[in-house]
Amino acid sequence: MSGLRERKKERTRQAISEAAVALFLERGFDQVSVADVAAAAEVSKPTLFSYFASKEDLVVHRFADHQEQSADVVRGRTGGEPVLEALRRDFLDGLARHDPVTGLNDHPQVLAFTALVYGTPSLAARVGAYTARAEQSLVKALREAPDLAPPHELTAQLLAAQVTATQRVLALHNWRRIRQDGRTADDLHAEAAAEAGRAFDLLARGYEDS
Repeated sequence: MSGLRERKKERTRQAISEAAVALFLERGFDQVSVADVAAAAEVSKPTLFSYFASKEDLVVHRFADHQEQSADVVRGRTGGEPVLEALRRDFLDGLARHDPVTGLNDHPQVLAFTALVYGTPSLAARVGAYTARAEQSLVKALREAPDLAPPHELTAQLLAAQVTATQRVLALHNWRRIRQDGRTADDLHAEAAAEAGRAFDLLARGYEDS
């Protein structure tokens, strides 16, 4: 019974979020009220806030799905795979499957959603909070990695910050080239993979010298 209840709650949460994003894309984030979203989703405002702490979270909660991704990659390595090679592999895998988190996705709804997020200051700031939590999760995973010489505390923090920033910059660069230059994800894939490879090469050389 509890599993059924959880699935129902997740469907309700998803329906509220989808209703919100549709309204925001149609009218603009600042032109839509929480009451508008509740009405569109056919729930009360108290019910809406029981699922989402803020208006911004109606949109950017999707970033929470990736909050532990890099940390999980570090923890899930096998065969002595170096940390940065594992993170490079994960990003390249994301490019190959056109994961929206890599920016290499040309679906109109994905492009519009990204434009909404980064074109709305309060949403972009909220994404920054998720990014900061992802960075701290990666710091913790680096500290705990049994195959690493215990990284100096500052080294772990610097590496996590650099990896997180690299992933963000690569993703936004890919998104802008698709949106502004009219490139397709398939057409851009080889270039995006090469650029990601160079970016992780730079990180690896810096880490080896630390």
